[in-house]
Amino acid sequence: MKEELADLLRQALQSLADSESLSLPEAVDIQLERGRGSDHGDYASNLAMRLAKPAGKPPRELATALVERLPVHPHVDRAEVAGPGFINFFLTRDAANAVIERIHREGDAFGRCHHGAGERVIIEFVSANPTGPLHVGHGRGAAFGGALGNVLEAAGYDVHREYYVNDAGRQIHILAVSVLIRYLEHRGESIAFPANGYRGDYIHAIARDLEAEAGERYRITASELTDGLPADAHAGGDKERYIDALTDRARTLLGTTRYREIVDASVEAIRHDIEEDLAAFGVRYDRWFSERGLVEAGAVERALQRLESAGTLYEMDGARWFRSTDYGDDKDRVVRRADGQTTYFASDIAYHLDKFERGFGRAIDVFGADHHGYMARVRASLAAFGHDTDRLEFRLVQFAILYRGHERLSMSTRSGEFVTLRELREEVGNDAARFFYVMRRPEQHLDFDLELAKSQSNDNPVYYIQYAHARVCSVLRQMNERGIEHDLDRGLGAIDRLTEDHEQSLLQTLGRYPEVIEGAAISHEPHQIAQYLRELAGGFHTYYNAHTFLVDDGALRDARLALVRATRQVIRNGLALLGVSAPERM
Repeated sequence: MKEELADLLRQALQSLADSESLSLPEAVDIQLERGRGSDHGDYASNLAMRLAKPAGKPPRELATALVERLPVHPHVDRAEVAGPGFINFFLTRDAANAVIERIHREGDAFGRCHHGAGERVIIEFVSANPTGPLHVGHGRGAAFGGALGNVLEAAGYDVHREYYVNDAGRQIHILAVSVLIRYLEHRGESIAFPANGYRGDYIHAIARDLEAEAGERYRITASELTDGLPADAHAGGDKERYIDALTDRARTLLGTTRYREIVDASVEAIRHDIEEDLAAFGVRYDRWFSERGLVEAGAVERALQRLESAGTLYEMDGARWFRSTDYGDDKDRVVRRADGQTTYFASDIAYHLDKFERGFGRAIDVFGADHHGYMARVRASLAAFGHDTDRLEFRLVQFAILYRGHERLSMSTRSGEFVTLRELREEVGNDAARFFYVMRRPEQHLDFDLELAKSQSNDNPVYYIQYAHARVCSVLRQMNERGIEHDLDRGLGAIDRLTEDHEQSLLQTLGRYPEVIEGAAISHEPHQIAQYLRELAGGFHTYYNAHTFLVDDGALRDARLALVRATRQVIRNGLALLGVSAPERM
């Protein structure tokens, strides 16, 4: 309806401009908002106030002229000028009733729009380092990114979902040497595990698989590996210095080929586990993008050469620095260390450049809140390449904090003491996890209440919504058990008999669903869908508790069934966007 009203205003504006030779902007963004109560109409537009200055008319005078030129529309009862120049639209009852026929006609497609048609968007989300299983903190980014991709697709965008695999760099060497030590332990060597190594059963599992496949291929002695190294933290040394020396020694002893095999086996085992975990969570990707592949293809060096040619790099203390402060960052950033190795940031520069060179009109990065300082430096690099930095958006997701009773659970990957996303899903189920993760803005703090997520009560929002869907299914089963057939056409023809307040409220709420999708897509806020579904479920439960649907009056019964079946359809559509199922029985 908003699109139709905007088109009416556009026609009226063109008519006025033609008749009075007004000087108006070529492209006018016509905005319509829901009215604030019955006295303000169903929709309101501030178009006249926004165009009063270029049109050279007082806002109310311009609004009146536009109202006079509005074309007739069967679902518009009247339009009025209010306040300083608002145009308020009052719809006919048929407009609200027509939404039921549209829902039944469009089914799963109801609510979708073409707002983003023709625009390609790449969403990068999760992108956790392949150094351990996903924990519950990563789950929120996965749920948000997955839901955002679905919402954007529903609004007509061409969406590409990507996971950036950080399979190059220091943390991967620490992972490889952690696996190597566990492998050597299984072969009978006794080696003190490094303080800065990766712990956890998953490291043992990778090592056992490595041993089963390769036998003695990677066997070296404990003394060969550790003799002469600087002291580790437990011996009063520096754990960072020790782990770097340990990885260098391992690479030297094993040689390039064997060491690379351990790296590949370790990374692939964890990456495969992450992929399986996310797939079981209902999160899919179009591409798993390898950082190492980016480096080996020469993309990082090419990006740095472009920055070099543009005069944006300089040398200091033996390292190459990017002048990111010239583009709004708070300090310059190292892109090549004194030892010649490129930094993580250098790879990030090349990766984001690659995104736009692939033709995406917009890029959305979904990161943890600890990446706040990361935004300015990446935008700075894009600005240095001449790209519009407004095309890159960051959504920072607060990690969810999980409590078991009053105990806050640790999620430290290195310590091995963390609750995995898989464990969370097994305890509360995919549906509760997906919904709880997205029911608030991602920037908001989230304490994940395990007991609430598992409860079958109205206080559990996902249960409350799913129960509304199941209740409609139960009504339809009762109808079949009583030998009643629903005549949808007769019901649609009798929608005007739905005069109860609960029915009118439900009709209005259903009619808002397409606007909710469009708004969620524009603002990149899937939680708007979650909030809407709670409101819709609440309206249905109130209606269900106040009225009988299977009444003797056939036309009224069919109209009510048409309404509740439409409600079921919209609940199912909305839950699908959030990655949540719509069960028929609870």
